[in-house]
Amino acid sequence: MGGISFLLSLRGMEKPVIRIRIAGAEDAALVAGLSRRTFYETFASHNTAENMRIFLEEQFPPERQMAEVGAPGRIFLLAYIGDEPAGYASMRETEPPQELHGQKAIEIVQLYSEQKMIGKGVGAALMRACLDQAGQRGKDWVWLGVWEHNQRAIAFYRKWGFERFGEHVFLVGLDAQTDWWMKKSLDRPADVVG
Repeated sequence: MGGISFLLSLRGMEKPVIRIRIAGAEDAALVAGLSRRTFYETFASHNTAENMRIFLEEQFPPERQMAEVGAPGRIFLLAYIGDEPAGYASMRETEPPQELHGQKAIEIVQLYSEQKMIGKGVGAALMRACLDQAGQRGKDWVWLGVWEHNQRAIAFYRKWGFERFGEHVFLVGLDAQTDWWMKKSLDRPADVVG
């Protein structure tokens, strides 16, 4: 499938063109590498080395991630700046939390940018692509989980029109952490233009 390109601007300055494409099975190793690296870069400083090791080796092994790329009910989006992978997002068709039971909803499971690409509009381009994918699949709601202490991500999601509606436990190694569930109606406009 062809890519989707976004040209974003901030404070009157042009940002790089970000190309988004749907990943196929041939991209499984790339997605697994991106997912493990970006998770580690984002959360290693907030967790013990042992909990990160357990999570990456036992709870989130590369083989599991690779098997999910191209699997039914899963969507992986890759973001590029030029020829360089800049980030990725994944979505999953699954039973939503009770608060969204009976709604046509899809989960954004991951949305990460490479650390060196933060501030270049990669997150916004990936979010726009996720919302577009949800709309194309006839969904009314998009939902996700975000660590309660990740204020940067929470602020980002709120700008896109997400609101908190619950929480659940997310295990990182042996550490039970609290993730907020956030949801967005596809009928509700975001505060940002992506």
